Amino acid sequence: MAVAFIYDDIFLEHDTGAYHPESADRLRSIIRYLEPLRDGLLWLTPQSASYEQLCSVHSPEHIVRVEHASMNQREIDADTQASEHSYDAALKAAGAGITAVDTIMSEQASTAFAAIRPPGHHATKNQAMGFCLFNTVAIAARYAQTKGFEKVLIIDFDVHHGNGTQDIFYDDETVFYFSTHQYPAYPGSGSAHETGSRDGEGYTRNFPLAPGSGDEMLLPIYEEALPETVRAFQPDIILVSAGYDLHQADPLAQLNVTTEGIGDIVSAIMESSLVPKLFFLEGGYDLDALGQSVAKTVEIMRQYEEQ
Repeated sequence: MAVAFIYDDIFLEHDTGAYHPESADRLRSIIRYLEPLRDGLLWLTPQSASYEQLCSVHSPEHIVRVEHASMNQREIDADTQASEHSYDAALKAAGAGITAVDTIMSEQASTAFAAIRPPGHHATKNQAMGFCLFNTVAIAARYAQTKGFEKVLIIDFDVHHGNGTQDIFYDDETVFYFSTHQYPAYPGSGSAHETGSRDGEGYTRNFPLAPGSGDEMLLPIYEEALPETVRAFQPDIILVSAGYDLHQADPLAQLNVTTEGIGDIVSAIMESSLVPKLFFLEGGYDLDALGQSVAKTVEIMRQYEEQ
């Protein structure tokens, strides 16, 4: 089966202002680097998430705040901007996971990459932050569960800890959150001691890493600890918060992972289980490194689909 690639030009209309690192040029770079692979992909346009689907993760008050910020074209905090088309773009970004799950259910694909913005993994139930408006991967997880994927594994290799995703599922034993990230770094969460609470105790696994860790420290986590987690949890589907700001060229962080190292991480994820896998774009702010890394990711996904 083909790899589904989910994208919409509305994502270019989310205007974060001049000089903001989370710009529309990120997606333009990805599309440029993917051009040689275009014919081998199933290109799909995402649907917009419904209000009910947003409410599976977010409070009604949060949804209204994001909509009003977009209508009034104002910043939510110093990092997180909203413009005229931001709400519509965020609805499509949240809907990308729904489209991906539906595509899997229709057996058109078993893997998908959603090239979306704004990103999502910092958004909590009640707060937009860290460039993120709605938590796209969390919404996809809840939707997947309504379609029979009862146990969801979320893997987050963004250089920044996905505090929003962790918070949303922290007491939930049906969603396992597995994260590698630079520590200490924004947003300050993600210590190894954060392992879940109540029914979710033991279903959060954080790997905080020092600046400069590079391929040498990252790869054993994905080649050894991840398979161990998959064997123990036995997920029905794997969702990936794919943040490429772990790259050595990224201007916002210092994990210093190579493009080849990112490819090895993606290969380890693909090899970890035979269940469907959905990748969601999160960070990554060096334009060439981002485009190259996403192209590498999609190429590896295609290789595994062809086996």
